[in-house]
Amino acid sequence: MTIDEIVELAKRMEQETKAIKQELYKFCWYMRGGLSFTEAYELDIGDREILGKIIEENLDTTKKTQLPFF
Repeated sequence: MTIDEIVELAKRMEQETKAIKQELYKFCWYMRGGLSFTEAYELDIGDREILGKIIEENLDTTKKTQLPFF
């Protein structure tokens, strides 16, 4: 790899890392302390996808039923 390719790869990896951390912090927030950041960090991608779907379903239900979320 050239230096430019290495720099570009490092930038992409940094962006992906930030996106994963943001997703994990959102999980922790939605779980209201039921999931620590350390526990969230240990989830594999399959578990993160499942948890994300559950959160999305619950948000949709909350919107449809007009129950308070916050």
